[in-house]
Amino acid sequence: MDYKKLIKSRAVRVHMMRLLSFVPDKWMVRLQYRIKTGRKLDLKHPKRYTEKLQVYKLNYRDPLMKKCVDKYDVREYVESAGLGHILNPVYGVYDRAEDIKWENLPQQFVAKDTLGGGGNEVFICPDKSKLDKEQFYQTISGWTKKVSGKHPGREWVYDDIPHRIVIERFIPSDPKEGGLIDYKFFVFQGKVQYLYIIADRDLGKGAGLGVFNKDFERLNVERQDEQPLTYPVAKPKHFEEMIAHAEKLAKKFPHARVDLYYPEEQIVFGEITFFDGSGYMTFKPDSFDFKLGEQFEISRI
Repeated sequence: MDYKKLIKSRAVRVHMMRLLSFVPDKWMVRLQYRIKTGRKLDLKHPKRYTEKLQVYKLNYRDPLMKKCVDKYDVREYVESAGLGHILNPVYGVYDRAEDIKWENLPQQFVAKDTLGGGGNEVFICPDKSKLDKEQFYQTISGWTKKVSGKHPGREWVYDDIPHRIVIERFIPSDPKEGGLIDYKFFVFQGKVQYLYIIADRDLGKGAGLGVFNKDFERLNVERQDEQPLTYPVAKPKHFEEMIAHAEKLAKKFPHARVDLYYPEEQIVFGEITFFDGSGYMTFKPDSFDFKLGEQFEISRI
C-alpha cells in the first residue's frame, strides 16, 4: 500500500499519525511495518536491519540520543568529541520566526528546523536579494508551532523537544557536479560498515542514492523508495578521515548513521540519526536487509 499516493500532503499524514498517539508503540510499529514493507514484523527473533531498528526504537533509551538528533544541540556533542573544526558555522538559533531580524541575515544562508528530517523543513537561500521575504517567514513559522502526540514513526528521540530554527552557512555546490553530495556512514558497534552516497538532491522531491561498502566500492543494491544514483562520485581524498570522524561520533551508541559533506575537500558535519528511514524501507535485492542486520548486534538491547 502506497499511503503517500492516497494522502499526498505530508502535513496531513503527520497530523493523522499524531492523532493515533494513544495506540501503544509496539502495535503501531507493527502496523506501519506491515503497511510500508508488506511484511510481518518479527520482534522476537529479528534478522533484518529494518526489524532490528524497530527493536532499537522500542527498547533502547539513552538521553544523549535526544541531544544528538537536535541540529543545534548536537554541536556541543561534536565539540566534546574534539571535532569542532568540522562544524558548519551557525549565524543563530531562534525559538520563533519573528525573532529573526531580516537585516541581520547574510546574503546566503540555510534555515533548518532543528528537529527536521528527510530533507524536509529546510529553506535554502543562495541569494537574499531574490528571496520572497513574506514567503520565507511564512514557511519557517510553521516549523516551531507546538505539536502534541508522539513522533509519527514512534522515534522517541524527537518527542518532547521544542522545535527551533537554526540559520547556517550556505555551502556552495555545482549542480553539474552532483550538487552538495551527502555521505551517510552506517556505524555499528563503533565501526563503519556501509554508507549511502546521495547526489542530485531536489529537496522534498528526491535524490540519487547509491550504496557503498567501507572500501568505497559501489554495491549492486538499491533502496526501493529512492532513485538510484547516476552521478559518478569519486572517492574523497580524505575518505579514511571521514570514516574516523564517523566512528568517533557514533562510538557511544550500538548504531548510528553519521552524515558528512565534503565541499572543496573539506569535511563538514551534517547530522546524526539513529533510525534510518524509520526502518520502513525495502531494498533490492531483499537480501541486503539481512546483510545490514548481521552487523547490528542487539543482544544487549
